[in-house]
Amino acid sequence: MVFKDYFSDHAAGYASYRPHYPAAMFSWLAQQCTRHHNAWDCATGNGQAAIALASYFENIIATDASHAQLTQTTQQDNIHYVCASAEQAPLKDNSLDLITVAQAAHWFDRPRFYREVDRLLASNGVLALWCYGLFQITPEIDALILDHYQHTVGAYWPPERRHIEQAYQGIGFPYAERDTHNYQMQVEWNLPQVMGYLATWSATRLFVKAIGRDPLPTVEQLLTAAWDDPQQRRPIHWPIYLKVGNKP
Repeated sequence: MVFKDYFSDHAAGYASYRPHYPAAMFSWLAQQCTRHHNAWDCATGNGQAAIALASYFENIIATDASHAQLTQTTQQDNIHYVCASAEQAPLKDNSLDLITVAQAAHWFDRPRFYREVDRLLASNGVLALWCYGLFQITPEIDALILDHYQHTVGAYWPPERRHIEQAYQGIGFPYAERDTHNYQMQVEWNLPQVMGYLATWSATRLFVKAIGRDPLPTVEQLLTAAWDDPQQRRPIHWPIYLKVGNKP
């Protein structure tokens, strides 16, 4: 399978304008593990999840197929960053207590990845996949964002995006799923920060490549009218869809 790299050329922006996952979710995931020796954060991107896991596990192996993404990571003594694909990790059999994949499993060759998961997890080890949907601010702003998402750049979303739109319900999972809590990401951003985030969308970049112009100034004008003061910070949240299971 060819690695579909939609993120390397905007790695710095991705690191700057992506919200952070809630600390409570990582605490809960750690509580689901009977051992806390080794965790693998697969498709780590800028290392956000790896950093959060580092407080709970002795060793974190954080891999990404994009070298450019790994240049944006934060170094920490017990985190080991490796450029590797999700389907072929340079790790030992039955060596992991937890495997996490944040907002990336929809890009994988999942049958191959799940075989790799089963090879690497120790008995009763935990696999956790999650994604997050469109953010929400106010009904008026949300309607403008949804129109931009569906109609302006809608044709330029890679087909894998449908798994996020379906809240990972149809993505498949190799183990019996456990009940999970409802988590969400929350930030307070002004309009320039929201525009920075929209610039990281893969559909934005594919639109520019295909059409030859930036679609963001048009939506920014509409959002400015709805925002009132563009420098005003507004509460923003994203729903998280989490799938968790134990290897038998």
